[in-house]
Amino acid sequence: MFQVKNFVGNAGNDDIIVTDEKGPFRVAEYKRDLSVSPADSEVAYFSSEMNVRKRQLVCRMNGNGITTQAGAMQWFAGDVKCTTGIKGIGDFVGKAFRGKATGESVIKPEYVGSGLLVLEPTYRYLLLMDASEWPGGVVLDDGLFLACESTLRQSTVMRSNLSSAIAGGEGLFNLKLEGKGAFCIEADCPYEELIEIDMQDDVLKIDGNFAVAWSAGLRFTVERSGKSLLGSAASGEGLVNVYRGTGRVLMMPVRGSRLSAPTVE
Repeated sequence: MFQVKNFVGNAGNDDIIVTDEKGPFRVAEYKRDLSVSPADSEVAYFSSEMNVRKRQLVCRMNGNGITTQAGAMQWFAGDVKCTTGIKGIGDFVGKAFRGKATGESVIKPEYVGSGLLVLEPTYRYLLLMDASEWPGGVVLDDGLFLACESTLRQSTVMRSNLSSAIAGGEGLFNLKLEGKGAFCIEADCPYEELIEIDMQDDVLKIDGNFAVAWSAGLRFTVERSGKSLLGSAASGEGLVNVYRGTGRVLMMPVRGSRLSAPTVE
């Protein structure tokens, strides 16, 4: 039996708020950074006003399992055990290949039991989604996965054309999640800014890896922006990511490393 005080959901602490909740996950956001010195207090103040805030994923466990990115755990309390989630040598080989191919950790820790699991704070945005809302599965862009319910099946999907993926500087494989359960990704923009595009036997072309998630049924390739090399050169775009078919794409309007921790010169 344990009791947590002065944390998310506790009365008397109005500095930590819950901004989203889905399944066993809650996103805790710190409205202010109180652990600052006089030298960096000004940066901390304006960072908070501009929504540059620390966020943590809080996982409530009642006998369920949570799979996380390696090294993401900060602390846990209760009857919670950490396992590798590996069910044999064949499973290890498959996960090692999937991790190498998608840029994710080779072995994702699986936490099982009853208690509370809290992941490391980040200045990136934590987006919660339900995999059951993506018929046929959802594919994630490289490096965005943070955590999911262990009921979800993980696999890798390959781009349709090898040569263009290499030429475009993109990864050849992506992580796919399928089944019933919630998952969390880290992104460079809040959910409110994501552009949702529903496609019905159509084509979407994006200059850069701005898509954070898309339906597994879409055919994903990297192609020239124009029909010819001359046309691509004239447009100034070169290679673009192309999604064909019927499904949904979630796309960020911005992408980059702008969400590192605030610093003072």
